[in-house]
Amino acid sequence: MSKQYPGNFFENFKLDQVLVHGTPRTITEGDMSLYIALTGSRYPLHCARPFAQSLGYQRETVDDMLAFHIAFGKTVADVSFNAVANLGYADVRFLKPIYPGDTLRSESRVIGLKENSSGKNGNVYVRSTTYNQDGDEVMTWARWVMVHKKDLDAPAPEAVKPDLPAYVAVEDLPVSAELDASHYDTAVTGSPYLWDDYEVGERIDHVNGMTVDDSDHTLATKLYQNNARLHFEEHMMKPSRFGTRLMYGGHIISLCRALSFNGLANAIGIAAINGGAHSNPSFAGDTFYTYSDILDRWEIPGRSDIGALRVRTIGIKNLESEKIESPKVEVEGKQRYHENVVLDLDYTVLMPRR
Repeated sequence: MSKQYPGNFFENFKLDQVLVHGTPRTITEGDMSLYIALTGSRYPLHCARPFAQSLGYQRETVDDMLAFHIAFGKTVADVSFNAVANLGYADVRFLKPIYPGDTLRSESRVIGLKENSSGKNGNVYVRSTTYNQDGDEVMTWARWVMVHKKDLDAPAPEAVKPDLPAYVAVEDLPVSAELDASHYDTAVTGSPYLWDDYEVGERIDHVNGMTVDDSDHTLATKLYQNNARLHFEEHMMKPSRFGTRLMYGGHIISLCRALSFNGLANAIGIAAINGGAHSNPSFAGDTFYTYSDILDRWEIPGRSDIGALRVRTIGIKNLESEKIESPKVEVEGKQRYHENVVLDLDYTVLMPRR
C-alpha cells in the first residue's frame, strides 16, 4: 500500500467537506527577517518594537501578508497540490494581531464546485480559517482554485458557486482593541500623509520596481511551506504551455504591498482583502511595478484615531506603472487584462487620522 499523499484531485472534493490541514507552524523572528530580505518590506509595525509598542501592541507584529502566506501554505497540500492555477481570493479578514512565537494551524471547508467545459479540471471554492495556539481565530478567507482531474471519466458534481461579498463592509472590519494611533509619529515612516490626505479616485504610482530571481521566489515559497508542484518542479513544468515554473501569486501580492510603501507608507496594517485576481502568470526574471487607486475612504465607527482606505493595487510585470492607463484593454470587443498586468487586488488598510 502506497504511503505517499498525492493530494486531492477535482473529483475528490465534496461540497461541505471539511479539511483539517497538517503542519502547524510557529512563526519566529527569523521568519520575519527572511520575509523582509525577500520582499524589501519597510512597514515599521513589523520590524520596530518601540514603534509597535507606541501603538499599543505588545511588540512588533508579524507582517499581515507573511502570516497569510503561511496560513495559506497549510492548505496547499489538501486544496491546491494538483492545481492548474490559483484563481482568486475574497472576504479575507485579519482578525487578531499575530506575534512572533504564535503557532498557526488551518482548516478549510469546501463551499463550491464547478467542473470546467473541457472535462479535464474544475474550480474548487473553499473557506479557510486559521487559529493560533489558544484556539482563537486569527484569519479567515475564501479562495477558488482550478484543480486537475485524475479520473477524466468521473462524473461532474452539481455546480455550486458560492455567493461572496464584493468587499468587507466598514462595520465588519476587524480593528484590534490594542491599537491606539492617537499619538502616531509620521517621522517613523518618513511620510507625512495620513488618512485625511487621500481622496477617493486618487491614483498613486509607486515608482519603485523589483526584479525577482529564481532563488528569490523559490525561497519565499519554501518559507511559506507552499508545496504546490507548479512552483517547484521544473522538470514537470517544462512540457507545459508555460515551459517553466510559475511564481506563486501570493508572493507577488507581497512584492506589490512592499512596493506600495512609496505612497502608502502610513498604511500600518491590512484589515481585509476584498478580492483579488492573478490575471497573468509571472516567472523568474520578471520585474514588478505597481500603482494603487483609492476606491473608498471610511471612518471607522467609534474610532477617531484611525480610518480605513479601500485600495485597488495593480501589479505589473516588465512595464512601468505610469505606462498602464487601465488594467484592462479591449480585445476583439471584450475587456481583458493587459498582458503585463499580473495582479488586481482590492484590499482595505488601516491608517492613522489627524
